[in-house]
Amino acid sequence: GMSGPGFGLIGTGFMGRAHAIALHEVAVVFDDIARPRAVCVSDRDDERAGRAAAELRFERATGDWRSLLKDPAIDVLDICTPNHLHFEMARAALAAGKHVYCEKPLALDVREAATLAAAARESGAVHGLGLNYTANPMAQVARELIAAGEIGDVVHFTGRYFEDYMADRDGPFTWRCERALAGAGALADLGSHLVNMLHFLVGRPQRVLGEVHIAIPERRDPATGALRRVENEDIARALIELESGVPATLEISRVATGRKCGLTFEVYGTRGSIAFDQERMNELKLYGAGQAAARAGYQTILAGPAHGDYARFCPSPGHGLGINDLKVIELHNFIRAVECGEGFYPDFDEGLAVQRVMAAIETSGAERAWVDVEH
Repeated sequence: GMSGPGFGLIGTGFMGRAHAIALHEVAVVFDDIARPRAVCVSDRDDERAGRAAAELRFERATGDWRSLLKDPAIDVLDICTPNHLHFEMARAALAAGKHVYCEKPLALDVREAATLAAAARESGAVHGLGLNYTANPMAQVARELIAAGEIGDVVHFTGRYFEDYMADRDGPFTWRCERALAGAGALADLGSHLVNMLHFLVGRPQRVLGEVHIAIPERRDPATGALRRVENEDIARALIELESGVPATLEISRVATGRKCGLTFEVYGTRGSIAFDQERMNELKLYGAGQAAARAGYQTILAGPAHGDYARFCPSPGHGLGINDLKVIELHNFIRAVECGEGFYPDFDEGLAVQRVMAAIETSGAERAWVDVEH
């Protein structure tokens, strides 16, 4: 049938590869879109880009990402580069009339994020951010249960995102440790997902009391062999008052030894509660108040075809989805938006809202005081 939007992918690391897998899979899983084209892939030089094109099955390769902006075969610029490049690339793509699919965080700071969100709104293009955990059918079910009042009025939210990819004291200094390249540390990398989940499930923060902490202050630079000072946080914590008045707590760490993808949340209501752990991403725990005392407890709901997009992947419950499937769902939503002129969530406005919360947590930590989140 008709060929779908043409994609130009920049960056071929962990996320670039995940995006490529989704590009090739999405039209097989979802039959309501035209098949997107993997037109051109770009990396920091021609050789790396050429290797990536062969491995990830793109039609062409280039070492010059700007050439994608002028390419009429490319409808969507797909940005999977280190954080500091998002701003320049996304802004250039919007100016060139391309749709933009960008990995999180949106930018390095609120000023950059606000500039991008405004440019995206004015462009009329579809703009999306790779905050893929809210695309999990079990997160969608949690949202629906909360919205339908199944757990009564929400009285408390608590969430964590713990990973251990920088728990090793002897691990190298990477771009993720450098303010000019990464922005914040654990907050930008992991906290962006957690704040998006908070927004998605229960609403936006009004005020925060935050603190950031560097657990491993120095790491060895593999290029020079010298010790370098880590410039952003390993751990972030925040007490939050939502706009609804509900209290929330967030805790984020990139040095949580043993945790691999520990995005967890618990939502407590007057008539029950919901608990979720992304390491067990195909399970949702639901507690209903008023059960007989002798057998009161949480029910485990296993992901299955009754839960939204799961059915497209598998006709049987309990067989499970994986992280790449969340990228397929996310990309499907994005292509639907391009084809149908619908909005995409999470978009650059959500990216800006997330950035504002992260900035407030850092500011609060520096000032040792409650800080209002601007919206």
